[in-house]
Amino acid sequence: MKRLLTILSITLVLVSCGTKSGHFKIEGQFLNLNQGEFYVYSTDGAIASLDTIRIEGGRFVYDTPCSHPSTLMLVFPNFSEQPIFAEPGEKVNIKADASHLKEMTVEGTKQNELMNSFRKMILNASPPEAVQKAEMFIGDHPESIVSNYLVRRYFIQTSTPNYDKASALIDKLIKAQPKNGDLLRLKKSVDVLRGSMVGKKLPSFTATAVNGRSVSGADLRGKVAVINVWSTWNYESQDVLRRIRAVKKDHGSQLAVLGINIDGNKRDCENYLKRDSLPWPTVCDEQMFESPLMEKLGLSSIPDNIVIDASGKIVAHGLVADDLKKKLEEMLK
Repeated sequence: MKRLLTILSITLVLVSCGTKSGHFKIEGQFLNLNQGEFYVYSTDGAIASLDTIRIEGGRFVYDTPCSHPSTLMLVFPNFSEQPIFAEPGEKVNIKADASHLKEMTVEGTKQNELMNSFRKMILNASPPEAVQKAEMFIGDHPESIVSNYLVRRYFIQTSTPNYDKASALIDKLIKAQPKNGDLLRLKKSVDVLRGSMVGKKLPSFTATAVNGRSVSGADLRGKVAVINVWSTWNYESQDVLRRIRAVKKDHGSQLAVLGINIDGNKRDCENYLKRDSLPWPTVCDEQMFESPLMEKLGLSSIPDNIVIDASGKIVAHGLVADDLKKKLEEMLK
């Protein structure tokens, strides 16, 4: 009887919290947006692909399985992104004005409230000031998953990455979070990035494309080439695809292209290719950011890319869409 009462008590607690054990819940409301949808994906594999969150009457609810602390990225209709930090059995409430998404607040867990404070810190900061504030925050909170996100956002997944600084900061995070496997993998990836910088030869590799054919670094030799990381759910990577397609249309066989799709489900990639076929091979191994090919080439973000000259030397890395198109056109003249 005592055991039964204990079980009933635990059940009542879980029901009252509104979140099942092993799940994470997001509730919220938008001002100035009564109906619509936005998207959510994970940077660390917590969600296998892109999910849709629907807004009805200005409100929304999203519930997902969650076995360990992880980072979710919300993608809003204007294609801006904001992180949410998920924890098993927890829920958060989002309040935001659709016309001022940078000022959104997330209540419910310590990690998300820490992110709220960082958002306020950089609200009116210039890009260089935001980088400085990110480094200060990481130094003050090395135990926080928010710091893990900030290292990626401000020192790795940027048009001007600073891999030396990222490596030093990750060392501090690992010291404070010694059991965090994601950090250990990130450290390894950054070390590869530091070793595959501009001016060095493209590492040799082999992989299997979605159509079953084998592809390798040898296929890219003797031509201007680009290796491009994309997904079906990331707007920026779609923009990069369009620019590469335009250059490829103008220059044909002079440009070699290899795509790396990081969707967690190969079928999503295959369906995209059926609707909008790309005239170059695409690799999708369903391991997302943990893809061995990504690690081998020192690629760790989305969008991401490597530009290679005819000798096989890396001449650019991580270019944004406009800069990538310009660089390729200059090399193909």
